[in-house]
Amino acid sequence: MSHTSADEADSGAAPAPGEAPLSPPARNRAVGESVFGGAYRALTLGVLLSVGMVAFESLGVATVLPGIAESLDGLGAYGWGLSALMLANIIGTVLAGRAADRRGPWRPMALGMIVFAAGCAVAGAAPSWPLFLAGRFGQGLGVGAVMAMAFAMIGLAYPEHLRARMYALLSSAWTIPSLIGPAITGVLADHVSWRSVFLLMLPIAAVAALLTLPGLRRLHRAEAAATAPAPAVPWWKRPLAGAVLLTAGTGVLLQALLLKNPVLLIALSAAGVAVAVPALRRVTPDGTLGARPGLGAGVVVRGLLCGVYFGSEAFLPLGLQQLRGMDTTSAGLGLSAGALTWVVGSGLQAKRDNGRNGSRTASTVLGFAVLLAGVALISLTILTSALPSWIALAGWAVGGLGMGIGFNASTTDTLEQAPPEQQGEASGALQLAQTLATGVIAGLGGAAIAFAQNHGGSTRTALLAVFALTGLLAVAGMLIARRLRPEAARQG
Repeated sequence: MSHTSADEADSGAAPAPGEAPLSPPARNRAVGESVFGGAYRALTLGVLLSVGMVAFESLGVATVLPGIAESLDGLGAYGWGLSALMLANIIGTVLAGRAADRRGPWRPMALGMIVFAAGCAVAGAAPSWPLFLAGRFGQGLGVGAVMAMAFAMIGLAYPEHLRARMYALLSSAWTIPSLIGPAITGVLADHVSWRSVFLLMLPIAAVAALLTLPGLRRLHRAEAAATAPAPAVPWWKRPLAGAVLLTAGTGVLLQALLLKNPVLLIALSAAGVAVAVPALRRVTPDGTLGARPGLGAGVVVRGLLCGVYFGSEAFLPLGLQQLRGMDTTSAGLGLSAGALTWVVGSGLQAKRDNGRNGSRTASTVLGFAVLLAGVALISLTILTSALPSWIALAGWAVGGLGMGIGFNASTTDTLEQAPPEQQGEASGALQLAQTLATGVIAGLGGAAIAFAQNHGGSTRTALLAVFALTGLLAVAGMLIARRLRPEAARQG
C-alpha cells in the first residue's frame, strides 16, 4: 500500500484524477470525497458493472431454471442447478481472496471474468443436465472471484467513511438487472430459448472486463508493493486444497441425500461431513465454526443471512410456476421485487449508519426479523390457496428489505474489524459463507424434492420443508447477530 508524507496526510487533499488512491492516513482525513469523484470514479463504475453482470446472470437463471430442468430431465436433481455454481464459487472465492492479499486484485478479477464467460458458453450449449451443471460449475468459479474482489476492493481502495456508501451502491448494482433481468430472460425462454440467456452473458462479460480491469491494474500497482510474501506451507494446508476438499465434501453430502438406499445415504453423508468440516475450519478465520464474537461471528451471520434469503429465493420461481400456475416472466417478478427492496434496505441502513457501539448489531437483528416475515408470506402464499399468488411477490419485497438492512450492517461491522492486510481474506471468508450456505440450502431443498418424488410425496411438502428450514435459520441469525462485536468492543 502506498504511503504519503506527514505533510500530505495533514493536508487532507483528495487525489487528483488518474492518481493512485490515497493511503489510509490521508484518506481518513480527506473531506468532501465522493465514490464517483477523483481517482475513485473509474473503479466505482467498474465494480458496479461487474456486480451488475453477476446479478443479471443470477436473477435470470433462477427465473428460467425450472424450465431448464424440465427440458434436460434434471428436475430430480433440481437443487444442483444452483449448488453446482455455489460450490465452485467456494474455490473461486478462496483463491481470489488470498491472491488479492499477495498480489492485488487485478489478476484474480481478470481470470474470474474469463472463466465465468467460458462457463456461460458451456451451459448455453449443453445437450444434457450433467453438462449443463459442468457449465454452472465454471460460472461459479468466475462468480466467486468477481464478488470476492468487489468486496476486497472496497476495503483496499476506499476510506472508512465511504465504505458504507459503497456497500449500498454494491447492492444498488442489482437494481437494473432486477428490473430487466427476469423480464428479459423470461421472454427469451418463452419465445426464443433458454440457451439464449447464457449466450447473452458473453458480450456483457466482455464489456465489464474492459471497463473494470484498467482501474484494477492501477490499484494493483499502488497496493501490491507492500504486501508481504505468503509463508511457505505444505500443499495440503494451502487455501486451494482446503477449498477443493470443502467443495468435494459438501458435494458428496448433497449427492448422498439424493440416494434411495438408506445405508449408502448415511455412509456417504457422514463421509462428506468428515471431509468438509475440517476443510471449512482451514479456509475461514479462527473462531468461525464456534461463531466467536467478532470476525468469526460476522462470517456466520453472513452465511445465515444468505442461507435464508437465497435458499428461499431459489425455490420461489419453482413454487409459483408449479403450484400457483404462474408463467416464467411473472414468477421472475418476485425475484425483481426482492432485489429492488434489498437496495432500498441497504440505502436506508447506509443513511442511518453511525458506527456507534451496538447500532449495527441492532440493525442486523432487525434485518433478520423482517426477512423472516418475508419468508412467512411467500410460504403461506405458495403452499396454500388462502392468498392470491401476487402476495408472494409482495412478500419477497418484504424479505428483500430485511436482507438489505442486515447485509449492509453486518458486512460493514465485520470488515471494519479486519486489518488492511487481511481485507482480501476477510472478504473471501464472507463470500465463502454466502456461497456455501446458499449451495447447501439449495441442495437440501433439491434433496427434499427428490425424496418426495421417490416416496410418493409432493413438491408442496418438499417446499414446506425448505421454508421451515430457512425460517429457523432466520431465528438463529437473530441470536448470533448479537455476537458481531466482542464484549470489550461493545462496552468501549
